[in-house]
Amino acid sequence: MLFVLVTAILVPLSIPHMTHPSMIYHILLHLGGVIIAAFLSVVSTLAYPRTASLKVLLMTIGFASLVVVEVLYVLDLSIPMIGTMHFFDIPITNIELSHVFLIIMLVTFSTGVLKMN
Repeated sequence: MLFVLVTAILVPLSIPHMTHPSMIYHILLHLGGVIIAAFLSVVSTLAYPRTASLKVLLMTIGFASLVVVEVLYVLDLSIPMIGTMHFFDIPITNIELSHVFLIIMLVTFSTGVLKMN
């Protein structure tokens, strides 16, 4: 069900770029990342009420951040570029929004792994 939902939403956005010989593999890589991250997010979200552990909560936030990162990458590939500028840049800092979510993901994962009970 999750695979169908992700595919139904993101594949139509990527269709214009799938005819490019090397771009299809790049898009498929990120679509696979979205599907895996979404699955792990759902599993960890369902596990959290049973455990009520801070570690599981941090891992859930990390997986959710990974979903956001992968969706941003797919959308970034699907939206036409203007010059060399990406659509999801933070204007003043020139930082890609996906990098902010990657940092959030790394911090929550590492905190969850290193947290002592």
